[in-house]
Amino acid sequence: MGYWKSKVLPKIKKVFDKNSTKKGAAAEACKSFDDSKEEINKEFEEKKAELQPKVIEIYEASSAEIKTLVKERNDAGLKKDSADVQKFLDELVKIEFPGSKAVSEASTKYGPALVSSPVFFVFEKVSTFIVPEEKEVEAPPPPPPATEEETSGKEKGKDITEEKAVEEKAETAPPEPPKVEEAEPPKP
Repeated sequence: MGYWKSKVLPKIKKVFDKNSTKKGAAAEACKSFDDSKEEINKEFEEKKAELQPKVIEIYEASSAEIKTLVKERNDAGLKKDSADVQKFLDELVKIEFPGSKAVSEASTKYGPALVSSPVFFVFEKVSTFIVPEEKEVEAPPPPPPATEEETSGKEKGKDITEEKAVEEKAETAPPEPPKVEEAEPPKP
């Protein structure tokens, strides 16, 4: 058993854990990015006014998948659309968006899925420029407040019977026959 643990098992792990070095390096890149978040936030606040039109332009030109990811950040979408995410990050680097260069470099080396927290941080900053779209379907207006005055049981009973009588009259009224105009027969 000692030979198995000391010689064979490490070689098997080495074969199957090729991504372990990549994951470790990606974790290190995430940690260094987390350390620089304060500086990125300060730079972001300073450049906010000049970045807004550029970011909106890039956002509008991006695919629907990227727009969804910027609004609703999730790992599954990040893995699925990693090529689009990389293109979007590259566009942000071109306009010198704060933090995008480091995230883009890490994303290029390790893939967006392994450096998801820095990518989502940048997407969060981008989403501050995006105006939330209003839903076109408006909620129905609230019903008017029901203010019933307390009345005696006799008066309520009279109201209910009067309403039933009105409904019965409406139901028993004969429907008006539809007006039919006679059409002239076609002339030969």
